[in-house]
Amino acid sequence: MHNTPTPPSPSLLARRAPEAALVLITVVWGGTFLAVQHALTAGTPMFFVGCRFAAAALAVGLVSLRSLRGITWREVRAGGAVGLAIVAGYGGQTIGLQHITSSESAFLTALYVPAVPLLQWLVLRRAPRAMTWVGVALACMGLMLLTGNNPASISFSYGQLITIAGAVAIAAEILLISHYARSVDLRRVTVLQLAAASIAAFALMPLAGETEIPPFSWTLTGLAVALGCASALIQLTMNWAQRTVDPARATLIYAGEPVWAGIFGRIAGERLAPLALVGGALVVLGVIVSEWKPRLRRARASATAGQA
Repeated sequence: MHNTPTPPSPSLLARRAPEAALVLITVVWGGTFLAVQHALTAGTPMFFVGCRFAAAALAVGLVSLRSLRGITWREVRAGGAVGLAIVAGYGGQTIGLQHITSSESAFLTALYVPAVPLLQWLVLRRAPRAMTWVGVALACMGLMLLTGNNPASISFSYGQLITIAGAVAIAAEILLISHYARSVDLRRVTVLQLAAASIAAFALMPLAGETEIPPFSWTLTGLAVALGCASALIQLTMNWAQRTVDPARATLIYAGEPVWAGIFGRIAGERLAPLALVGGALVVLGVIVSEWKPRLRRARASATAGQA
């Protein structure tokens, strides 16, 4: 009688590979803010967003040709809805980058994390956890410092306001993806949403005051292709890694994105005031705290599950 060999357990490296991949894409993500700001010296915001997501849709489409057969109307609706949220989020972010630094934009964009449970509360009537409220409070304090305000005199610049609106749109995108994820093919929907975002961005150019197509520029073309490929890589990596990485843990990893953006901005010569740096740190802390589940709560949840 022969003993069946026990299959080897996955190595530590294999178990940590999805998390490591998410860390790497936060570095890529953080670098895109500065790249977008540079692209705006050669083009206009919505035109660039359209070109960027056209390149992203083409990149994902080329590696997903076999998956594109059998597209359903539900996937078309899902792709359209998510695509509109994407163009609102990235459009607001890109327009805002004409008026504020890439570092400040990254910290303000990170507000999408506490915005997700707040939108769930307002739209789906799911009350946020206590730590979410703590995280939102920290983020709001950080926001006041980051934007140079104090509680007695709050005013936001146009660039700051439209960037915050973009962050809310990104939060809506996350909720829409969650709503459709279980009933659609992720690759097909990814292609559809990127294509829809591109088409919507071009269509919205007149409303954004962009009445003419910018003259051809190798700088604009190169950055649109590069950032399109970066967007494709980010989306595909998120879809792959989050099959095994807990969403709360993934969100904690994503919180590193504005830190990387700040580092790249610093290297490029951007300088935030000391209080603004403290504000940015509070925003990141608020993001982390909003997704933190105290150990006691986790233990109680596990005990309840064991009794069920």
